[in-house]
Amino acid sequence: MHRLHLQREPARLASIGMDIHGREQWLAPRAAKTFAALRASASADGIDMQVVSAFRSIEYQLGIIERKLARGLPIDEILRVSAAPGYSEHHSGRALDLTTPGYAALEEEFDGSPAFAWLVRQAPRFGFTLSYPRGNPHGIAYEPWHWCWHASRE
Repeated sequence: MHRLHLQREPARLASIGMDIHGREQWLAPRAAKTFAALRASASADGIDMQVVSAFRSIEYQLGIIERKLARGLPIDEILRVSAAPGYSEHHSGRALDLTTPGYAALEEEFDGSPAFAWLVRQAPRFGFTLSYPRGNPHGIAYEPWHWCWHASRE
């Protein structure tokens, strides 16, 4: 329906530290190394880039869908904001959701933050791209917090 690609889980993961909830987060090793450089560069520019989530297993993604279904949300509404298990970029170990102090996590308001403006200008030089901009071809809701690393841009 959204023309998303199946995502393979990485054989290895590397820690990128704690998320905003105090949980350790992981990325594929090369993505983790590049994210560390991005985060250090942002910090040098006075931007506090915080992780909301990173790697997610296919099983964890299934749990997200099941919890939303149990709350009574229709599947078509769920799939506008959450990829089906196997199709989330988070499975690849290359995607992460970001925020910054003073902005609610996983909310569109992040696009008004200095952190988002910094990402728009600087993330491409680290190989990170905004996966779901407004009007994206996948029909996924706008997610200014969701960024994915692409090795070909390293």
